[in-house]
Amino acid sequence: MTTPHLKSIVKLFESCRYRHDLYTVFSDWCECAAISLSNAMDVTQREKREARYMKIVGQYERNVLETFPKIMGEVMMALEAGPQDILGSAFHQLELHNTARGQFFTPYALCQMMAVMQIGDHTKTEIERRGYITAHEPAVGAGATIIAFAEALKDAGINYQQHLHVVAVDIDPRAVHMAYIQFSLMHIPAQVIVGDTLRLEFSEDWFTPAHIMGFWSGRLAADHRPQEISIEMAKPEPRPPELIKPPPRATTGLPLFDFGL
Repeated sequence: MTTPHLKSIVKLFESCRYRHDLYTVFSDWCECAAISLSNAMDVTQREKREARYMKIVGQYERNVLETFPKIMGEVMMALEAGPQDILGSAFHQLELHNTARGQFFTPYALCQMMAVMQIGDHTKTEIERRGYITAHEPAVGAGATIIAFAEALKDAGINYQQHLHVVAVDIDPRAVHMAYIQFSLMHIPAQVIVGDTLRLEFSEDWFTPAHIMGFWSGRLAADHRPQEISIEMAKPEPRPPELIKPPPRATTGLPLFDFGL
């Protein structure tokens, strides 16, 4: 469905077509927008990303650069109007999927259907037990599946901004930038990674502002850290040797005792 904000985004991008390759402009805008959001919070990578930002913007004329913040404004207003994959929709509206070797993003309506199927009583039970749930997306694309899942959680009365953490991967850096922008603007705690899930080769991390502000790195590390358990046991009363019986012989491959530690 074409919305006024989507129409404006497409029109702004197309205004740059007369002197530049549209696919390149779209990719560069995504990277610049992602860098702007990242550099506001992620100080560890700020210097390197700032240098990359300056290199990109140095390739464009002033009138083209003036469209960049306008596009960001439309994206923000579109996501404020309701959860959606606005950048994935713009990518298709601009017919860039043909240029990108036939790359298609999953329709948002289908993502919504799949997301609703994942929500159940077990979801709230896990949140009550652990405090949050995690979602892992090995081929995130523009982020439609995660956005739809966040929307489904919200509709179920669960605050995804507090009780959801996402780890998302994609081999295409532009797709990572698209997902990162949308997750950041929706305040989804996430780590978005440039990498190949099948080969387990990863090259770059993008942490959303919600991830950093929520101290999620430490929170996740604490949950995976082995817990130190100290048990003080009473010393048994000494007994005559003849009264000590050998333990029963195990008849299965299972241990005699399972403390569940």
